[in-house]
Amino acid sequence: MRRFLGLLVGGILVVVLGLTAQWSVAQTQAAPGTAPRPTTSILFENVQIFDGTSAQLSAPSNVLVVGNTIDTISTAAITPAANVTRINGNGRVLMPGLIDAHVHLFMAALSPEVLLNPNTSLETLNTTAATTATGMLLRGFTSVRDMAGPVFDLKKTIDGGTVVGPRIWPSGAMISQTSGHGDFRSLADLPRTPTSPLSRGEVLGAGAIADGVDEVLLRTREQLMRGASQIKLAAGGGVSSDFDPLDVSEYTEAELHAAVEAAANWNTYVAVHAYTPVAIQTAIRAGVKCIDHGHLMDETTAQIMAEKGIWLSMQPFINTGTSSFPEGSPNRIKQLQLYEGTDIVYGLAKKYNLKTAWGTDQLWDAAQLDKQGEMLSRMVRWYTPGEVLKMATSTNAELLALSGPRNPYPGQLGVVEEGALADLLLVNGNPLQDIKLVENPDQAFSMIVKDGQIYKNTL
Repeated sequence: MRRFLGLLVGGILVVVLGLTAQWSVAQTQAAPGTAPRPTTSILFENVQIFDGTSAQLSAPSNVLVVGNTIDTISTAAITPAANVTRINGNGRVLMPGLIDAHVHLFMAALSPEVLLNPNTSLETLNTTAATTATGMLLRGFTSVRDMAGPVFDLKKTIDGGTVVGPRIWPSGAMISQTSGHGDFRSLADLPRTPTSPLSRGEVLGAGAIADGVDEVLLRTREQLMRGASQIKLAAGGGVSSDFDPLDVSEYTEAELHAAVEAAANWNTYVAVHAYTPVAIQTAIRAGVKCIDHGHLMDETTAQIMAEKGIWLSMQPFINTGTSSFPEGSPNRIKQLQLYEGTDIVYGLAKKYNLKTAWGTDQLWDAAQLDKQGEMLSRMVRWYTPGEVLKMATSTNAELLALSGPRNPYPGQLGVVEEGALADLLLVNGNPLQDIKLVENPDQAFSMIVKDGQIYKNTL
């Protein structure tokens, strides 16, 4: 116990020191003079507004931000109080900050071999996660739903202003059965006994292995205690996990329901990793409110989701010819199988008007992180630019609000409306006409504002 407490205290110090160092990195990435600073109010003049819901831009308008909320929107001139930062938009587009509904800040930039290696220091892990978070904000993503990973301390340092990053809705550890998608142990770690040490993934808080109703209840309550805004379980096979084929279903209905009941007691919800009809339907019967992925679903499953108002949090996975898995490997074969379902599922989502969120689920490769905007723009394969931008703003904000009182940032997001929280992008161009602008945020976004604070300003 003394050794554990010593490691815990040391780990916290590493988090604070590493993320404090990351703050200076964020300052150098923004343009000179654009580091966040206390701002009484910001007045955007002569801007066209994409409000997060309409497919049309507004007439030339003026928008006053006071504190962290949008105070006034008017086509007439606005006379602000003192201490205002005035921004002449010159006809640029003002829009809500982008929202990614499925990220893994702790695991996006490092390979499983590095993450699970006990010789990889906590400092490396935490500073890498901070770098990932900073990059996301500077790409215009002001809010993210983190769907597995120990990001509670990172969230606190971002919210406290020590580190630059987006708002985070944390799930904490992904809860997985033995042999499930979140079980990254080797066969040498079996059999598990009551006295077996925790695996590296469990020690870090990236995953939590739970078998049976009682263990699922325990692990769910642990994540809620740590501050999870929603709970994530693995209900089916996955691509990156080695011991579960893509077609398998994981967890019984009773086990899934235990997590749902525990989350409901905290007035929040459960989302599950699931691809197949059986896994999805079992989760829905258990009371799960959001299916993350769903790439192998069938029409019957889509009908059930529509009837019950279940969320589909999809990612536009297609075969780009590149992969972190070797060609011919079991993981790559599963990945290609998943890709084959993407067109089908987006077709079903549109046919049955499913509540569809957008996310990236980028993992294991720092070089892929800059493609976050490209993964948004590729959505025009299935939707209009207006529909895509609405999905990544106001629709995703609706999913974030599903956390109810566990929502860490009460207030309206994803829209440019009076009274909404001031998460805003000023765009050099019209993304409703040219969605590819989001692929190049360095050039496209002249201003990035989160919670009323200016994080980038190149004007």
